[in-house]
Amino acid sequence: MVAAPRPDVGAVGLPEVVDLSALGPHLLSPVPHPGVEVALELVTEADVLVVASPTYKGTYTGLLKAFLDRLPSGALAGSAALPLLVMGDPAHSLAVEVHLRPLLVELGAFVPTPGLALLESQLPNLREVLRRWADRVAPQVAAALGEGAPR
Repeated sequence: MVAAPRPDVGAVGLPEVVDLSALGPHLLSPVPHPGVEVALELVTEADVLVVASPTYKGTYTGLLKAFLDRLPSGALAGSAALPLLVMGDPAHSLAVEVHLRPLLVELGAFVPTPGLALLESQLPNLREVLRRWADRVAPQVAAALGEGAPR
C-alpha cells in the first residue's frame, strides 16, 4: 500500500509504503503494536492511497482485509483510493472492481478511477504498466482532489 501524505502532515510528494507482510504477525494481536499503529496513521492521513494486493481465491488477501478491518468506519474519508490487484489469471480481472473498490468505499474513500488488474505476466514490465496507468488516472485523481472531495 502506498500512501501520499496530506501537505499538512508530511513532506509533499514523498509517498510512504506500508508493507503489510512485515506487520502480519501483529495484525490480529489484541495488544497494540507500534508498527501497526504507525501504518494505520499513515493510511488515514493520506490524500491518495494505492491499495495493492495479490489476488487469492479471486479477491484481495486476508492480510489486507485484517489491516483494513482495524480502521473505523469512515477512516478514509477524504482520501482518493486507487485499487490494484495482481493476478495470475485474467479471469480474476473483475475482482479489483467487484471486491476491492467496495471495501475502500465502505471505509469512506472515494475511488475516482477504475482500478488496475495487473497480470503476473506483466510484472517484468511493471514500471511501464504503472506509468501508463498513472498517465491515465492522474488527471482524474487531481480533478477529484481539486474539486474538494469530501474530507
